[in-house]
Amino acid sequence: MVGSQKRRTAARRIAAPGGARVVAVPDTTAPDLTLAAVRSAADYFQSWLGFRQTFLRVPGVQAALWYDDGVVMSSAYGLADAEAGTALTSSHLFRIASHSKMFTATAVMGLVEDGRLRLDDALASRLGWLAGTPVGDRTVGELLAHGGGVIRDGQDGDFWQLDRAFPDEAALRAVVADGAEILPANQQFKYSNIGFGLLGLVVEAVTGTSYAEFLQKAVVDRLGLTHTGPEFDPARSGEYAAGYSALSYADRRLPVDHVDTGALASATGFFSTADDLCRFTSAHFLGDDRLLSDRSKRILQRTEWKVEGADSDYALGFAVREVGGRRLVGHGGGYPGHATCTLFDPRARLAVSVLTNAIDGPSLSLAKAAVRLTDIAAAHPDPPDGIDAASLDRLCGRYANLWGVTDIARLGGRLYAIGPTADDPAEEPTELELTGPTTVRISHDSGYGSAGETLQFDVADDGTVRVIRGGMSWHPFERFQAAVAETDRVRVGTPIRP
Repeated sequence: MVGSQKRRTAARRIAAPGGARVVAVPDTTAPDLTLAAVRSAADYFQSWLGFRQTFLRVPGVQAALWYDDGVVMSSAYGLADAEAGTALTSSHLFRIASHSKMFTATAVMGLVEDGRLRLDDALASRLGWLAGTPVGDRTVGELLAHGGGVIRDGQDGDFWQLDRAFPDEAALRAVVADGAEILPANQQFKYSNIGFGLLGLVVEAVTGTSYAEFLQKAVVDRLGLTHTGPEFDPARSGEYAAGYSALSYADRRLPVDHVDTGALASATGFFSTADDLCRFTSAHFLGDDRLLSDRSKRILQRTEWKVEGADSDYALGFAVREVGGRRLVGHGGGYPGHATCTLFDPRARLAVSVLTNAIDGPSLSLAKAAVRLTDIAAAHPDPPDGIDAASLDRLCGRYANLWGVTDIARLGGRLYAIGPTADDPAEEPTELELTGPTTVRISHDSGYGSAGETLQFDVADDGTVRVIRGGMSWHPFERFQAAVAETDRVRVGTPIRP
């Protein structure tokens, strides 16, 4: 049975000069999900993710996949501390940077629901020291949508390179006083950490407590997120994954200290784990009332700005992107030493979070891959008639030859050959049709491959695959890897032979 394809249409509010317009646009063309399909994708995603961590030389990758009411997968690969040789676990803490904007937006909308704040409140009405300044007339909603035209990080943003400490409240006020208004309000999308710093001060003014205290109580504790907090916690310093510099300018990575983010905590201060981030975003699924009403969640998640030249748009504290026809909400985070990304589908109740401890870590591409694999599995959730999943699973594994690596994986009810070295494992998966207990037909590929040809699996008595023949031979990855280690040169007649 083929998974049904459903196209939903939703009205989205698109910001434009002079106001907002409401247009009807397709919301998703992705297949319906089932727990079995998500688990199938998660099984392969874990294997693929472990390979990618090593292949890309990322110190560590932590990931979680959530569906419906619970975690389907929570895994970690590589090292939390390369110098100490400490293995990364699912409980190591990561600095999740701009994920903090989702938490801030959630807290603001909770205050709106309680009648203590309005999205159209001018900042000066809450922060009296802004009265008479150009920034003072920008509204809470405009700053949540990055439509306030406010400077991104100030004239001197070298605190992002640890040149000095992040700005405290006094320094933030000084930035705002020094020409923070760059564009007229609502002229265009203009990302601003300074703007979200001001929103943190608004939260403090409304609640009479510190930003950290209010967020801890109103969001973190309410959801029981024991590995999440609004700012670096020195008391838990031993729990954090070390952060590392990039490889684009050096052949080795340098460890980067964790620092407090001061008055920009509401923009970039939070720490968390992939598991906790999935738990947080699950509270933003439609039908979940632990934090906000569905009405408020729809306001937060609707597209406010179509961002020209980017592969994502923006809502209120949440980024919006489409992956394979599925509309996803979430955020990424870039912190000195950590790169992170969380995506979720509030209607399908799917969430994925991928955290890396390198400033150039490919968290977005890894998270998108999880969604694409899930949709492939959901498109064909059941095996063809007369074939069971076990008969497909016995051929699955990672194989290699001189030309590279390929994975044979079951996604849903189909068997695929997937190249794990590609950024997107679902870009051109080669579908394999089982034609016998140990034979498959390459039923589809790009046309440059071997469509229509047969692969023969040589299976030992214990069920392990010894070699795949058909065109070039493929060998089990570990055996081929060991053979490479024992070979000094590839010659005619003496190939790499496990």
